[in-house]
Amino acid sequence: MIGSKFVPHSIETAGKTSTRSRSWLVAATCAVLSVASLPSAMADVKLPSIFSDNMALQQGVPLKVWGWADEGEDVTVTIGSNSATTKAAGGSWKVELPAIEKFGPTTFKVAGKNTIEPKNVIVADVWVCSGQSNMEWTVSRSMNPKEEIAAAKYPGIRVFMVPKVAANQPQKDINAKWIEVSPETISNVTAVGYYFGRDLHQKLDRPVGLINDAWGGTLCEAWTSAEALAADADYADILKRGEAANNDEKQKNGPNRPSVLYNGMIAPIVPFSIKGAIWYQGESNAGRAEQYRKLLPTMIADWRKQWGQGDFPFYVVQLANYLAKTPEPVESAWAELREAQWLTGKNVPNAGTAIIIDIGEEKDIHPQNKQDVGKRLALLALKNTYGKDVPSQGPVYKSMTVEGNKIRLAFDHVHGGLKVAGDELRSFAVCGEDKKWAWAKASIDGDTVVLVVPDSITKPVAVRYAWANNPDATLFNAAGLPAVPFRTDNFPGATTGKK
Repeated sequence: MIGSKFVPHSIETAGKTSTRSRSWLVAATCAVLSVASLPSAMADVKLPSIFSDNMALQQGVPLKVWGWADEGEDVTVTIGSNSATTKAAGGSWKVELPAIEKFGPTTFKVAGKNTIEPKNVIVADVWVCSGQSNMEWTVSRSMNPKEEIAAAKYPGIRVFMVPKVAANQPQKDINAKWIEVSPETISNVTAVGYYFGRDLHQKLDRPVGLINDAWGGTLCEAWTSAEALAADADYADILKRGEAANNDEKQKNGPNRPSVLYNGMIAPIVPFSIKGAIWYQGESNAGRAEQYRKLLPTMIADWRKQWGQGDFPFYVVQLANYLAKTPEPVESAWAELREAQWLTGKNVPNAGTAIIIDIGEEKDIHPQNKQDVGKRLALLALKNTYGKDVPSQGPVYKSMTVEGNKIRLAFDHVHGGLKVAGDELRSFAVCGEDKKWAWAKASIDGDTVVLVVPDSITKPVAVRYAWANNPDATLFNAAGLPAVPFRTDNFPGATTGKK
């Protein structure tokens, strides 16, 4: 295995931060202020922090390298056997080097009036790991922390630890560093990102780089550039709220203003060459789930435009089950947010959605089982990005046929057959033309599910499955993956029209 070869934060409410987060924000803000003066203060050649000891460089794509130097200074960048030379202009410089096809150790040198040679550099697949608290949630706070930390001996996995920075303008650098995964370094790494990267590392036998870039309790629009939000009139209310926050003493430095996390935590790493991104966010946007159908694709398109690498892979974690169970079918903002995430993965090119509707916890918005979240993200990547023949999705609703007093539902992605988790299928609801929902008895018949229409409904028109904050997820395939929650209707919901 490659792992043996390379040896040489608490729940946060949107708009608020914990004491720990505030102290990190103050430190990071100081770092940003010092970075802002870089171009005018240059004497020696300087690199942004993402080019530093222990870094992972993306395999198989042109490598973009940039930095600062005196006006007119000649700068040569050498990575392995490839070199490029340019002159600094306006205090900065950038080059693009040919792709490196071989995974593993390499050398990296930048030479001008001075020379910089980061140590312990590898060529890998590099993934951005971003979102809010469930992506930020660390290995030390997730399931089986002692065992996982002790076993984290993977020098072939590298992590770039981006601090929390909210900035009003796009930043050029950030005070951050790469770490090599070990029991001594893994505790504060994103658990979802680590388990995702570990699965890829083990199954593909190649190095993996992870960019740990998340902040709990934050909104999708905070991670989207001002340029992208301003280009669409549908986001006018978001921008108005942002203006109000900027003029409010309690909110003007907060992380939930439009674009401030893009500016402070994404812009400094663009256009560092990457393989793709994974995203676990949405809890803070659940009250505007209908809008999220458009907002999340806007953010993805924005990142892809800023990176200039085309439609790189982008995998989304659908929200887990959470909150108290409801005895009867109800409208649910969380169900609508899950639908928005699923539609994004379905309709956006080179994207996908990992379903975790079976691993949530009623009283904890942060499920402790981050291992299966990482695993299901990795299955999407293994199937769609790396071309492996693995089941990557649970059953997906395909069609509905009314057969007298029964309804037959067909599914794709059955992967060896439909299975029941527990003693019986639950969470299927049916409604008639009056839009009043009732639970339906359900059973598996081959690769279909058959519902018995409740006596209260004379003419069934729609079906929903797992459409609740915390549904009982009972339908799986033989690969052990849960069915995607769905509805066959398009009735107005709990968040319709909310912007």
